Amino acid sequence: MSSGFNLDRQIASAPAELRTILAKPVPALDRGRPIIFTGIGTSLHAARVAAGWIAVLSGGAVRPQALDAHDVGTWAPLRSEDQVVVISHRGTKIFPTAALARARAAGAATIAIVGATAPEQGADHTLRTCANETAGTFTVSYLSSLAVLARLAEPFETSVEGAFAAGLDALPDAVQQTAGLGDPVAAAAALTEAETLLIVGFGIDLPTAQEAALKIKEGAWQWTEAMSPEFALHGTPASYHPRMAAALIEPGQPDGGRTELLCTALGELGLRTLAVSERPDAELPFVSPHPLLRPVTGIVPLQRLTAELARLRGTDPDTMHGHREPWRTVMAGVRL
Repeated sequence: MSSGFNLDRQIASAPAELRTILAKPVPALDRGRPIIFTGIGTSLHAARVAAGWIAVLSGGAVRPQALDAHDVGTWAPLRSEDQVVVISHRGTKIFPTAALARARAAGAATIAIVGATAPEQGADHTLRTCANETAGTFTVSYLSSLAVLARLAEPFETSVEGAFAAGLDALPDAVQQTAGLGDPVAAAAALTEAETLLIVGFGIDLPTAQEAALKIKEGAWQWTEAMSPEFALHGTPASYHPRMAAALIEPGQPDGGRTELLCTALGELGLRTLAVSERPDAELPFVSPHPLLRPVTGIVPLQRLTAELARLRGTDPDTMHGHREPWRTVMAGVRL
């Protein structure tokens, strides 16, 4: 991987950041009270992963919600019994801030997960991740937030073997190993001529697909859609055409053969498809120390793909808009 972008250096910094963050203590969530994880964009994807972790680790006994901070900050019902975890890297965006304020006003217990240099949040607990990213296409802050959220989820594990906890200990090394696998340059070359991209993920991998789609839009300026395999088989095939391409995250749990069926259908419709998989011979391979930790390592090859697509397409993942007009003027007038 070239180190030409700040994005490249941020991706490479993730293992060290994870080692630091995973060593920090976190408060305990109350399994007897409702839990709401909330954020926007990348932070919302992290919220969805966290909600899935706790639901699975608890054997379904605890079922958190993952809600958009725009909703939580405006109209979503909140109660004093709730525990609200607000995720926001810079800690200054309108609706994560409003979500935290509404949760506090409702008497809910609050946790803020923010970057190392974010302002004080006024939550009951503020958990800090990494320094401000130097690339507008966030990567290491996503993995850092997932590391904190994994520590919050860890006590919900019902397995006597403690496999999830053991997986967390191995996670930084798994991220580092993944960052050296595969050939993202070749993968990007296979996709760069496509007009639009489709990223598919099942179960715990769906937020990874959603995060990857956002990264490619931000960093490579290429329209990308994310959905589950079953969603991708219903109705949407009417819009598939050979000028599209797809990356399919091979599922880590049985999906009734739907991802495989989708891959076949896409090929028959003339789409180039790449595999994101724990198979070492996949175009975009990764390793995972635990099935539930696939979102942490599985996003890494897609982050690297974004950087290579940006290089091939001549875009700027560090500023996102590349100081271009009219984007520069338009977005300067939009407060986020």
